[in-house]
Amino acid sequence: MTEAPDRLRIDKWLWHARFCKTRGLAATVVERGSVRVNGQRVVKPGRAIGPGDVLTLAIAGQVRVVRVLGCGTRRGPASEAQELYLSLDAGGGAEETGQIAAGSEIPPGSA
Repeated sequence: MTEAPDRLRIDKWLWHARFCKTRGLAATVVERGSVRVNGQRVVKPGRAIGPGDVLTLAIAGQVRVVRVLGCGTRRGPASEAQELYLSLDAGGGAEETGQIAAGSEIPPGSA
């Protein structure tokens, strides 16, 4: 089995961690400025992230704060995706995935 990389593109990581249903949608979310890495706004989907980085995500009408624990090698099942991050939200339960569906409307400034 392939060993997980130390760092990964942020759009690919958002897709692996199941915050977005497609990688293209993840890239759009990043390009719209809806993601911060360690407090810095990111607009380039190619920005590399790795374990220890803290992401603030404004996705699907909610704000999520997560710490990256790993990068993963593929987009696996939800149980595998949840091992890639630690939720730092006050109330981010398992029922609130915050995942954006492919083709769903993303209002400007809210994704």
